[in-house]
Amino acid sequence: MTEEQKLGLRERKKLETWRSIRAAALRLINERGYEAVNVDDIAAAANVSRSTFFNYFVTKEATVFDPDPMETDAWRKLMNDRPDDEPLWVSLQEIQLGYMSLLADRLAVQKRLKAASPALAESKRDYSDRFHAELGEWVASRTPPGAEMQAALQTNTALAVLRTAYGAWSPEDGFERFMQLARECFDRAGRGLAPDQSH
Repeated sequence: MTEEQKLGLRERKKLETWRSIRAAALRLINERGYEAVNVDDIAAAANVSRSTFFNYFVTKEATVFDPDPMETDAWRKLMNDRPDDEPLWVSLQEIQLGYMSLLADRLAVQKRLKAASPALAESKRDYSDRFHAELGEWVASRTPPGAEMQAALQTNTALAVLRTAYGAWSPEDGFERFMQLARECFDRAGRGLAPDQSH
């Protein structure tokens, strides 16, 4: 049973409302642009009152950048589900691609907004720091004594892979294109970045 399935009726209703508001916000922003959408528009599209909106989100910006309430449990499951004997590089790839899949509905909107708005580009609303911290703890728990530097190298490389794919990706190409780029970067990094000296 997942953590979401363990929620009581009241908690499930609150989660549904949160997701409904966020889905309405992302839909409107994609259709009209961020500046053309206000809180009242989002509340109306989600069929909730303005006051209910603010019970769930502090600002309009929060609808784009706040993580799903169940996101932490989802990424912890990604880590816990990796086999004990799996090579670390494979685990890091699967965990990070799984984590990015959690952002599928909003990654393009986030990147477009940050490109269009200097204020949003500098926003501290980036919850990936928490994920990275927990990923580091998970890696440490899987690393035998004496292998710390190798584990750190693989972890830092995996993080760089996603940053590289994100930088090369255009939101207009869709989320699947981002995932394709990320897999290509993981594959290239996994095979080694040094040029082939055999020829």
